[in-house]
Amino acid sequence: MEYKDITYAVEDNLAVITLNRPQTLNAFTPGLIDEWADALQKSQADPKVRVVMVTGAGRGFCSGMDVRGAAGGGEPQPLYMRRNYMKLGVHKVCRAAEHLDKPYIAAINGPAAGAGMDMASMADIRVISNTARVGMTYIRMGLLPGDAGCYFLPRIIGAAKALEMIWTGRMIDADEALRIGYVSAIFPEAEFLTKAREYCRQFMQAAVATQYAKRMVWRGIDLFRNINLEMAEMAMLINSTSPDTREGPRAWVEKREPKWSGE
Repeated sequence: MEYKDITYAVEDNLAVITLNRPQTLNAFTPGLIDEWADALQKSQADPKVRVVMVTGAGRGFCSGMDVRGAAGGGEPQPLYMRRNYMKLGVHKVCRAAEHLDKPYIAAINGPAAGAGMDMASMADIRVISNTARVGMTYIRMGLLPGDAGCYFLPRIIGAAKALEMIWTGRMIDADEALRIGYVSAIFPEAEFLTKAREYCRQFMQAAVATQYAKRMVWRGIDLFRNINLEMAEMAMLINSTSPDTREGPRAWVEKREPKWSGE
């Protein structure tokens, strides 16, 4: 596959996936999702790759969905036509990550919001720039986490803190992300990628032992990951019929507070 929305490079056994739509803070497109999933699969198949790191180009990690696109007019397709829209779309990345035996590190160089935070949560470990922030901002758009955020986040920071972040949509800074256990290290912005690469290389130990340890850890806690993805897809489909799903993005584009329907 030819990459247009990401870059992919392997150096000294470290594969680096860089989301490369800096003009949108690396917001999703179908092409970016396909390329990201392909890069994870390529990393898994390449015996030279020992560790995989994902980061973002420019000043953002990932801003999630294209809010301006969601604010547009037009009626959505009937539900029966959209029944697999996430399984065949953004969930490709989660499913590819599930089959990646190698250590997978998210290097959060800038804002990771909504689905962007979900994507960082799919990694085994996260590190963050001292200037970056993360947040489950779905609720501001009248949405709910649809990319396994309701699965991963409680397992990382606990149910109460996860619900607080999901229900408020509040962005938190690097220090708070470290304090609650969401990230494992903070690195200065000026040398972030260098430090992140150094951090990743410490996991290049005995490959078989490393990979089986990862498999055993995740198998022990992730028996219901695919069930959660299927529930998320159904919940997102139902939620997409709510007027709040349109009001949130429109309010954001128009730079005003949303007028929630309460329904």
